[in-house]
Amino acid sequence: MIKLVAIDIDGTLLNDHHEVTSEVKDAIRKAKAKGVKIVLCTGRPLVGVQQYLTELELREEGDYVISFNGAMVQDTFTKKVVSHLTLEKEDLIYLSKLSEDAGLHMHFFDDKTLYTANRNIGKYTVVEAYLTGSQLVFSEIEKMPADFKMSKAMMIDEPEILEAGIKKLPSDLGDRYHLVRSAPFYLEILNPEASKGNAVKQLSELLGIKQEEVMCIGDHENDTTMLEFAGTAVAMGNAIPRLKEMADFITETNNNSGVAVAIEKFVL
Repeated sequence: MIKLVAIDIDGTLLNDHHEVTSEVKDAIRKAKAKGVKIVLCTGRPLVGVQQYLTELELREEGDYVISFNGAMVQDTFTKKVVSHLTLEKEDLIYLSKLSEDAGLHMHFFDDKTLYTANRNIGKYTVVEAYLTGSQLVFSEIEKMPADFKMSKAMMIDEPEILEAGIKKLPSDLGDRYHLVRSAPFYLEILNPEASKGNAVKQLSELLGIKQEEVMCIGDHENDTTMLEFAGTAVAMGNAIPRLKEMADFITETNNNSGVAVAIEKFVL
């Protein structure tokens, strides 16, 4: 019996018009009425999830959200932060120099604000601010406070530029940080313990829910760790091939309410 459903947002919960279909809303409402925990689990910053928490009525007692690709877990009713795995200012300095040497734009988050040190602000930084509703602030790295806590950094550029830049990064970067491609134009860099899979595991343990009682639904590379943890792993019909290969079930696409199809099949 499924007791917790973790759902990615972009490309999964939302269709290509960035909307939650009526079928998905209805399935989530019915699952929640059965006592099943519905947890949005996204690479977005916390601010970029708020409208969907409200729209899906996921702000009630006992509701949680996972943001920043697993770096933050929060109780949406009390606003208490259950976990926040961050990086330090020394990481910011190091990563900023790497991005500059690799010829890539970079931006980074604290718990609520999107920052960039690029005077020539990257196209995808503007896109990220728009999609997530984040306040965008320009700040030189040396002017950031010494005790700055970074939820994640993102190296961002056109896919071919990003691919070329990644080849210039140190080969051991993945040993120091958790690296994930959440889109062809994003390389996300997080605390080494921060991942969607670890966050879902931590939350399920907190709630006394067994691994086999957890279903996770996703579409992209940053969903890999949560599908690996899931008792029931669901890939969207529009998911990348790797996710489909590891899934227990391939549902419909995000434009065909694939989340609703999976919830109807395994929960309702």
